[in-house]
Formats: sequence, C-alpha cells, structure tokens
Amino acid sequence: MPVTKTAKRALRGSKRKALNNNLVLARLEIAIRMAKKSKKEKDVISAISLADRSAKNHAIHKNKAARIKSALSKLLPKTASKTVIKKTSKKAKSAKSLKK
Repeated sequence: MPVTKTAKRALRGSKRKALNNNLVLARLEIAIRMAKKSKKEKDVISAISLADRSAKNHAIHKNKAARIKSALSKLLPKTASKTVIKKTSKKAKSAKSLKK
C-alpha cells in the first residue's frame, strides 16, 4: 500500500487510467471480432478507426495498431483497403501536426 500522499494520488490516477484502458481494449476486441466475422466494409473501417484511436491514447502500442489494421485490411477488396488506409493515415498525420 502507498504511504506518501503523492503515492496515494498516483495510485488513484493509475486505477482510473487502467479502467479506461480496459474499456477501450474491450471495445476494440469486440469490434475486431465483429469485423472478422461479418467482413462488412463498415465494420472493418470502424475497427480500424478504433485501433487508431486506442493507439493515439496509448492504450495499445502503435505497432500493434498497425498489425491490426493490416490484418483487417486484408478482409477488404484491394481498392477499398487502399482508400481506408490512406484516410486513416491522413487523420493521424493531421492530429500530429495539431499537437505541435
């Protein structure tokens, strides 16, 4: 158990962050399962979007998000997967430029 005041505060914060990360991961896993099962473009795109957002918030590593996106894009036809990846990468680049 934490003893100092700052350690207690850090424990509260880490519990909140863990709870939030678990919710994000659960939503992501469900979306991935639905996308793989239905193979509909709408489901795949939403799962890819969730993977990007969870990587942006550091719930998962960016390379894991890239692996998820790669696996899901194989479910789409070739033309659709190229446009989806371009759109999501543009969003990520624009978010990085806004932070600077």
